[in-house]
Amino acid sequence: MSKSLSKSVALGILKALAVVLGVLVFCYFIYKIQSVIVYIAIAAVIALIGRPVVIFLKDNLKVPNRLSVVIVLLLFLFAFIGLIALFVPIIVQQSENLGQIDLNAFKNDLNVLNAQVREFLGVQQIDIIEGFRQTSFVKNFDLQVIPDFMNLLFGGLGTALIGVFSIIFISFFLLSDSSLMLNSVLVFSNYGDEARFKRVFEKIKVLLSRYFVGLTLQILVLFILYTILLTVFEVDNPIAIAIICAFLNVVPYLGPLFAGVLMTLFVISSNLGADFSSIILPRLIYVMSGYAIAQLIDNFINQPLIFGKSVKSHPLEIFLVILIAGLLFNVVGMIVAIPVYTAIKVIAKEAFSEYKIVRNLTKDL
Repeated sequence: MSKSLSKSVALGILKALAVVLGVLVFCYFIYKIQSVIVYIAIAAVIALIGRPVVIFLKDNLKVPNRLSVVIVLLLFLFAFIGLIALFVPIIVQQSENLGQIDLNAFKNDLNVLNAQVREFLGVQQIDIIEGFRQTSFVKNFDLQVIPDFMNLLFGGLGTALIGVFSIIFISFFLLSDSSLMLNSVLVFSNYGDEARFKRVFEKIKVLLSRYFVGLTLQILVLFILYTILLTVFEVDNPIAIAIICAFLNVVPYLGPLFAGVLMTLFVISSNLGADFSSIILPRLIYVMSGYAIAQLIDNFINQPLIFGKSVKSHPLEIFLVILIAGLLFNVVGMIVAIPVYTAIKVIAKEAFSEYKIVRNLTKDL
């Protein structure tokens, strides 16, 4: 009896060790192929955004399925190339400007700005240059960073090209075969549960497609508003700055703050050397007032339409989910909080609808 008991205990320990080992191997495997998972995730987002366009081309314009997919992917590719074509000349120009910069004149401009700010605020001890010198970045700066950065840059370009090709390739098949993603999900279902899995998948796909399309429209509206604002007040490179600030709004709550700080820095840099009280400060006030109006339009018009109607969630519910995700997983958690929470809600409604809290949270789905 004791032998059989000890044998069963030993087998139990071996099974537990095998399970732990299997989990560790699986986690290591996921870690090694994380780039592939990112490619699939981005391709899935592109498929969800492009899905309504493909359906429109097929149903309304009678365009063949494969040709509709090619048109949608070309639109995404042209948008990507357009962004690169927009930023590369700016980077080249700024590099040339850095090579021709007069450090003494730049230092004098900073000193003048420092004196003007100090005089305007009535503060005696503000030294921008000395404060910059005392930062840990300047004290610990290593020249080896420069060649390391160049190697990283060129290596990153090669990786980026592979990533773009992989994303386009995966997106093509996800868009051309709408059942491909569904069949991949059905692999994890038990026999007899396929119908339930299909209902959940289709509901998640519709909600997330609405969400990502709405998010794209939100970025587009902000980009237009920022471009008009920066162009009116003659800030250098308004389109590039508007794109950066609009995309920062993808990060809920924190993104607009960073975008505002970035816009402030660009306004100051575009007017460096001018009088602070008569030129820089008034222009900052005007630009930040326009920025605040753009954010009010986004908060009270764009976001309720996106979060309320697309994912069927209350604004307070969305706020708490984003806050919790940010505390647990930092910025990445804040970005993926709403799509993941929407998927969880749909799954919970299908699997745990007998619970009151689930019924209350999913009553609008």
